[in-house]
Amino acid sequence: MSSGIKKTLIALSISSALVAPSAFATNGYFAHGYSTAEKGLAGAGVAYSQDSLASATNPAGMVKVGERMDVGAALFNPNRQYTVTGTSSFNPAPGNPGCPGNDCFPLETGTFESDSDLFLIPHFGYNWMLDDKTSFGIAAYGNGGMNTDYSSSVPSPLDGFLPPAGGAASGTFGAGKAGVNLEQLFINASYAKQINDKHAVGASLIFGYQTFKATGLGLFAGKSNDATNLTDNGKDSSTGFGVKLGWQGDVAKDVTVGVSYQSQMQMSEFDDYSGLFAEEGDFDIPATATIGMAWKTSDRSTLVVDLQKIYYSDVASIANSVENLFVCSVAGAPDPTCLGGSNGGGFGWDDMTVIKLGYEWEQNDMIWRVGLSNGDQPIQGGGETSPPPNGSEVLFNILAPAVMETHVTFGFTMPLDSSSEFTFAGMYAPNNSVKGSSQFDSQVVEIEMDQFEVQGTYTMKF
Repeated sequence: MSSGIKKTLIALSISSALVAPSAFATNGYFAHGYSTAEKGLAGAGVAYSQDSLASATNPAGMVKVGERMDVGAALFNPNRQYTVTGTSSFNPAPGNPGCPGNDCFPLETGTFESDSDLFLIPHFGYNWMLDDKTSFGIAAYGNGGMNTDYSSSVPSPLDGFLPPAGGAASGTFGAGKAGVNLEQLFINASYAKQINDKHAVGASLIFGYQTFKATGLGLFAGKSNDATNLTDNGKDSSTGFGVKLGWQGDVAKDVTVGVSYQSQMQMSEFDDYSGLFAEEGDFDIPATATIGMAWKTSDRSTLVVDLQKIYYSDVASIANSVENLFVCSVAGAPDPTCLGGSNGGGFGWDDMTVIKLGYEWEQNDMIWRVGLSNGDQPIQGGGETSPPPNGSEVLFNILAPAVMETHVTFGFTMPLDSSSEFTFAGMYAPNNSVKGSSQFDSQVVEIEMDQFEVQGTYTMKF
């Protein structure tokens, strides 16, 4: 292939990857895997690198994949809904809503589904072998995201009671169409070196780009330090950098171990939402750490297992409890516990630990893969009967129902000719839910989701 054709393919592939950032919501808001081969193994691959997207998991493995280009896309289908039961504490006089004895926020009872449930997410990777022991690679991929889109036709118990003089209300939170859209894209430049026959190391410099918008949160203005930058301000963007370090080593016959660590990415603030996210719009990308093993069980089969930790608790806008708003007062100076404050209310997420198990085998010219991953979802809960202000973190997480715990995957790679192949992966995440009493009311809220995904990659080897 001529260098001109190669450059054209690279430019087109990078451009397509940049056009459509991700809208995942799997392990919290991180993707369950990155490369298509790894996704067939439930995302496992820190000790078993197979293509030029391997740098997203462990840059050390890039020196083992050869010179190649991988380009493809995923079609992702998350189905999200929430259900509200129970009687609200809301007992207003017309034009003067009030909640005797506590600070409540009533929701309409019933089950309501989120729209916008199909997303196309491209990816791209290229790995250059500088010599037989060093490589340089570049990859563009979606890290994760949150997306919800609840119609303004959802009824609101506040309709006819808002001041002044019984104003109208509709939508989940009484302020019209409600939802959020967080999208994240990584550009990863990696360098890897085989330091001896058994060990390789690697490092990546990662550029992160994320966008965010929120709608329908206007009735929380009294809990925000900056109500003009709380909601309905369109799409805002944020950028930042991070690093990923990795090692792969053969520790015994047919056994390889891998370790990687990605730093917390210090992102610029979402200025247009400085009255929503803690620390005046700060929304950093959490650190992750992964350790894993690949065991070549035969000449034609491999078992892989990864253990990953995602440190959501280190990011205030994600980890802070919405319960902080109960002591918020916007009178006078900015209050650190109000939305946008240094300790402002958030989604109440905890760290997440995920175990990923995959098995791969060769059959004639085909490579087949299956996988299973599991992790406790990050939303903290207080249980269905806990009264406010000590209920579960379900109210705000209607916007971000990151409840998934289990992913079942399969995939294959088939050769197309001597220098190209096609890889496919499918994922099903069965329905899971979190149920608890709202911290702003006596109602019970259940948030739930299931997911489907298919992903394909075309590979050229050089």
